Formats: sequence, structure tokens, C-alpha cells
Amino acid sequence: MPSLTLKAKREKSLLRRHPWIFSGAIAHIDGNPESGETVDILDSKGNFLAKAAYSPQSNIRARTWTWLAEAVDADFLRRKLDTAINRRRKSDTHTNAYRLIHAESDGVPGLIVDRYGDVLVLQILTAGAEYWKETLADLLIELTGIKDIYERSDADVRALEGLEPYSGILRGTPPKKLIIQEYGLKFNVDIAQGHKTGFYLDQSESRNLVGKLAKGRDVLNCFCYTGGFSIHAAENGANSVTSIDSSGNALMLGAKNAQLNDQPAEIHEWIEGDVFKELRTFRDSRRNFDMIILDPPKFAPTKYQVEKAARGYKDINLLAFKLLRPGGILVTFSCSGGVDAYLFQKIVAGAALDAGADAQIIKELRQGSDHPIALNFPEGAYLKGLICRIT
Repeated sequence: MPSLTLKAKREKSLLRRHPWIFSGAIAHIDGNPESGETVDILDSKGNFLAKAAYSPQSNIRARTWTWLAEAVDADFLRRKLDTAINRRRKSDTHTNAYRLIHAESDGVPGLIVDRYGDVLVLQILTAGAEYWKETLADLLIELTGIKDIYERSDADVRALEGLEPYSGILRGTPPKKLIIQEYGLKFNVDIAQGHKTGFYLDQSESRNLVGKLAKGRDVLNCFCYTGGFSIHAAENGANSVTSIDSSGNALMLGAKNAQLNDQPAEIHEWIEGDVFKELRTFRDSRRNFDMIILDPPKFAPTKYQVEKAARGYKDINLLAFKLLRPGGILVTFSCSGGVDAYLFQKIVAGAALDAGADAQIIKELRQGSDHPIALNFPEGAYLKGLICRIT
């Protein structure tokens, strides 16, 4: 089997069970492994450390499958998938749409699998997962009994692995649009064209919680996408819900979601526009709200964009604090991997200070329990959220 030998003293992260091996840690490669092939990882003295998937074009040159000297084959992958799927069986009571496989945190680097009722949406992000794609698809059918799989391997990060984007039917005849249920509410989902795999499943638990806080409030939902937070807020008794997104198609689907749940049209206002500009317009016109939700896209995919991202987060949170009435609630998120929880809280605190707002954190939010965070892989904790109250 081909092998990667590490430089002296570069095995520390592997000994702590972190799954990534960076190119700068490698002394030499023995054999001629192809993209995605399994290789042995050896320390500088030739001692076995792990088995990993080789990625010749990525700065993350290999991702660990196992720290044991065992075969990485269909049986190995079956055990990994089966374990992850069985964990979810106990936590899917409130919805029929949730994450089945969460990449490194489930021991399957680069593989995302989301379940939408009787359809699976698969996303391949790394060379190793791509190498085993057909086997993984067959195993998912075997283990779940679901025969329809749609692939959404069109994320930008595939380019870092030397992989072309791909989106389309992988198995069966999955519909491109479907309806899911979440905490008694219904949502239209476009698995072919929607963001990520079609819906922000990682916010399911937060949508339910935030919705319950919206009763009797005028709510502003920024970067609303198809209105997940908006529909929950209206269902829980919000006086009004204003939703902003730059995508007209997403807003149309949001309005359809309101109709799907028999919500009065007059409760909702859907605004197509740039959130930064719309918030400044509200500020200048002295329009304010009792609750504001900020759930923007990634401002900093990597640590190299952190400074620019920090300015963006500061700006929108500053504007939001200025638009809140006394006793108002700000629900603010960051999904940027380059911005950790400590930095995000620091940014929000700075925004409150500049806005002249006295505020307190009443709840910290994370991605849902179907998106677990492995203790040996802190990068899995990508979603940070704060519920702040003006005091």
C-alpha cells in the first residue's frame, strides 16, 4: 500500500486524533497513490499512525479514515454509515428532514448526507469520498431502504480537491422539489437549486426556539432564504414578520411556505434586496422592531478572510442594535469557519457598544444535534449563534 511519511515531530495532531494531514507535514510519499486512494500514514521513524484518503491537489493532503491497521473497504464504510444512521434514529421525532452523515464528525471525511423524507441528498466534498462515491451510494440504499438519491456536489471547496462540480440524480428517480415537515410546519424544498442541499437543516432546533420568542413581536428576518425563521415566528404569534433576501426565487418560495401553512398574507412582508442597504434604509426612516434575526452566509470560509468578515459582522449587528426597541431581541449567527465563538461574541459586543445599546446574552446557539461536533475535530463547530436582549 502507498504511504506518506511525516517529518520529524509532525505527528502530534494525529496522536490527538485530529483527522487532517497537511502537505507541509509530509517528508515523502512512497508509491504512486491516485486521488482518493487509501494510504498508510507513518511517522518519521516508519511507525504506523493511521490510514487516510490521499488528495494530491489539496493543502490538506490526506484525511484520516482510521487510526487502526484495518482495511478501508466496503465493510469498513458500512460500519461507519450504520453507526451514524442509528444515532439519528433517536433524534428525528420533530422532523422528517435531518442530517444522516456529518463528514469528519461521523468519521467519514468529506461526506454529507441529508434526509428529506424518502429522498437522500448526498454531497461529496473531498477526493477520498469521491473515490468511494458509488460504494457509498449503494450502502446508503442498503442501510436506509431509501432508493432515491440526489447529488449536490457543487460546493466551491471541491475545486481545492481538484474535483469538478456536479449536481444531478445519483440513484432512483428523486423529485427535484418536495415538502418536508418540521415541528408541525411544512416547507417547500428545492433540492436541485436550493442552498446547500436544499434547506438549512442545521438551524432546525434554533428555528423552533426563536419562533417561541416571537409571540407578540414585530420581527425582522435578514438573509431569510425561504423563510424558515419567518414561518416559525408567524406560527408562534408574531404581530408582523418582515423578511429580506437578495434572491427573488427564495422569497417566492418563502411566500409559498407561508401559504402552505395557512398563514395570513398580511402578517408577512417579503423584501428583495441587499440586507446592508435595507437596514440602513430602516435606520434612516426610523423604522424599528422587537426582534431581529441575522443569519448571513459565510463571510469568512477560511482564517484568511477573518478581518474582512469581522467588519461585515460588525456592520450588520451594529445596524440591528440600532433598529431594536427597548427590550428587543437580537438573534445573530455566524457560520464562518474562520470566526470562532469567542471572536464572534467579541464582534457582537463591539457592535452593541458602538450602537449605545446595553445588552445581555440570554442564550448561545449551535448547529442542531444531527450535526454533531467530534471533540477531536473542533472545526466541526462552524455555526455560532447568540440571542441577545436589550436591557
